[in-house]
Formats: sequence, structure tokens, C-alpha cells
Amino acid sequence: MTTNIQQVAAKARVSKATVSRVLNGSTSVDPAYRTRVLRAIEELDYRPNGLARHFRLQRADVVGVVVSDIENPHFTSMVRALEDAVYTHGKRVLLCNTDENPEKERAYLELMARDRVLGVLVSTSDPADRGIPRLLDLGIPVVAFDRLVKDPRADAVIADNWAAGRQATELLLQAGHTRIGCVSGPRTVQTAADRLAGYELAMRSAGLRPRSVAGLFKVDGARAATHELLGGAPDLTALVVTNNLMAMGSLKALNELRIAVPKTVALVAIDDPFWSDLVRPPLTTLAQPIRMMAERVVDLLFQRLAHPEREPTIAKFDLELRVRESCGTLTSR
Repeated sequence: MTTNIQQVAAKARVSKATVSRVLNGSTSVDPAYRTRVLRAIEELDYRPNGLARHFRLQRADVVGVVVSDIENPHFTSMVRALEDAVYTHGKRVLLCNTDENPEKERAYLELMARDRVLGVLVSTSDPADRGIPRLLDLGIPVVAFDRLVKDPRADAVIADNWAAGRQATELLLQAGHTRIGCVSGPRTVQTAADRLAGYELAMRSAGLRPRSVAGLFKVDGARAATHELLGGAPDLTALVVTNNLMAMGSLKALNELRIAVPKTVALVAIDDPFWSDLVRPPLTTLAQPIRMMAERVVDLLFQRLAHPEREPTIAKFDLELRVRESCGTLTSR
């Protein structure tokens, strides 16, 4: 028996009007209601007949892009590069931002499954999100970028974040620093965990004690983390800061503490935003090859569309060390 909109509304415990607004992509629906409606649509396998042709057309045209934090300059640059690459194939991009919220990501992935998009490019907030296997089960390719997903059927493009954390730390060690702290990201995020692991290995390999505080990949989080690090270990002479937003927060904290960079505390950041060489002193960074990575992401998507049975690919890119003034030139401490 065919499911109708009234049954979806009853299942989701909302009005028919709310279901209609969700189906039409309205942004005015309460997120909790939207999630209930999308879950009811999935459980009842509801397919609105009037939109069937629209879904077919959309699948021919649209690639979904799901990012974890569009305010992060890294993702802003990545999305721009992804859009450029997708457009060269004559397709369009549907952009969704999750704010590192797994529930929000799940709702967007469910929406993309229902709308039968051509493919999904995702920087996940939850590697085990059940929406990813659902997309793949429907024959919708998924390419993860920046972070891997749990489903082994998905292709992926990532940076060598472990090596970046190690290289940033070793640069400071080679400059003579032995008391190096780390402002890390959320330990539940693979990118953050890998960068922190690289830092910790470099420190332990040198016979030194790692000292880190999580700054949560946010400006304010890194500001607080830097205050905490230097409050608990005022003898620190260098910092590894593991993303670009947190570099801003750490610089703000150091300025508040009247600590000179690099004279008193040297600093190396991972990610290379456009402002890295505009601040004083200019930041030493490890830069991801964003445009090359974006082109590889889109290339893997269209390879998958052309050859659905090929083995999944994980492409890993090295980061480029860009030495500027913030790391200092000390040879001893």
C-alpha cells in the first residue's frame, strides 16, 4: 500500500504542513521536527509522487557537499575549490554546514538520500554516521575529505596530519626548544587526534614530556587553552597550534599575556590561512594543498560514477612547511 503524507505526519507526530515544509526544503522548521519527519520518511519509505521527476533531475545535476565548520578558512577554501571542480563537470553543488554537530549532519545526509543527489562529498562530524551507509546502499557515491568515515566502501582524500604534527614539533626541537606545548583540537575528531599524536611522538622520541590542552578548533577555545597551558607551565618556550582558527586564539592569548612571539614563545601552526603572512610576526605554518586535494576529491567521485565496482581509494597528501618569523631562530634554551 502506498504511503501518504498524512501517515508520515502521524508517524512523526507533526502536522501535514510541517511535513510539506520539510519536503520543500524550508529552513523555518524546528530541527527536532525536521529530524522526526526525515526519520518517518525513511522508516515508511515515503516517496512523494509529485517530486519524482524533480529527484531524477536533481540527481543528474547536484553534488552534495557537507562540511563541519564553514567559518573555518580551511573549509571555506576547500568548498570554493570543490565547487570549481564540480562545475567543470557541468554539475552544481548543494552546500550544508554541520557546525560539528552529528545530529545536524545526520539530518542533512538523510535529506540527500531522499533527494537522490548525484554524490556526496563529506567532512564528517561523526565517522560512523548511519546516513553514510544508507547513501552507499542507495548507490549514491560518498567521498570523505579531511576526515575518514567508518564505511570502507567510501573513497577518501586526507592530509597526512600525523606527519604534520610531528614535523611542526621537530622544527621547534631543531631550533633548540625543549619545553613545547600543544594547543590541540577535539580529541574525538580524527584530524585533531592525528596531529596531537604526531606532536606527542616527536616529544617522547626526544625524551621530553608532552603538554597539551584542547582548544576545540575554535578561536575562543584556543585562547582559553593557551592561557591554561601557560598558567600551568609558565616555562614553555614554544607552541604547536593545530589549526588556523586556533592560531588566532593563541595569538590573542599571547598578546593578552604580553608574551612576545617568537622572542619569548615561538609558534608553529598547522593550516596556512591567507592571513598567515599578514600578522606580525608572520606565522610559520604547515599548509595543505587545498586545490589539489579538492580536485582529487571530485575526480574520485566521477571515477566512482563511471566505474561503480572499482576498489575504494584513500588518497593522502603531504603538507608543505612554510617557515616564517613566528618559529624564531633559537639554537639553544
